[in-house]
Amino acid sequence: MSARLDGLRDAAGTVSRETLERLESFERDFRKWSAKINLAAPSTLDTLWRRHILDSAQLAPLAPEALKWLDLGSGGGFPGAIMAILLRERPGAKIDLVESNNKKASFLRSVLASCEAPATVHVCRIEEAVGRVGQPDVVTARALAPLPKLLTLAAPWLRTDARALLHKGRDYAAEITESHDAWRFDLIEHRSRIDPESRILEISGLLPHRSA
Repeated sequence: MSARLDGLRDAAGTVSRETLERLESFERDFRKWSAKINLAAPSTLDTLWRRHILDSAQLAPLAPEALKWLDLGSGGGFPGAIMAILLRERPGAKIDLVESNNKKASFLRSVLASCEAPATVHVCRIEEAVGRVGQPDVVTARALAPLPKLLTLAAPWLRTDARALLHKGRDYAAEITESHDAWRFDLIEHRSRIDPESRILEISGLLPHRSA
């Protein structure tokens, strides 16, 4: 068993060799496209597999039963494209990716089609996706906006039973405190498997304070 497969399973749980191969195909395509368009900070490309791909993949075991996913501000595909490839192993699963940049959306459509991933890419602003995208089980976002703004963007989909799984870096605690000025919500902090100083914030029951 390859070291890469071991690492992937440590992050994402049980996955097949075929899924590893699809993720490696995504990695190759990402590097090719990155030479033409800005998909990620060039300084992070040397650690692309761990810093971006495994960091995204660690969401999978946090919602093993979820079939409908929504990724906001998908950019170069983290975590949305990685989850799309992982969701291929869940019968009936699908993910909607929202990305307003045409070039990045073209990359996402190309690479996800080649991986036969159960994904739909919506080329629009997040505010415009409301009404276009059905109700998900899980909403994701990574490196998109500070948490208060992020909750405002995700709110239309989180006012039901959906929950959010949001990547946040070392300043996560300050962002949580600031968010409580406008929102109340249930929170579970999951320590990142990739970066001990980072967290995956699991948020549910989102309500504005004015409704209290």
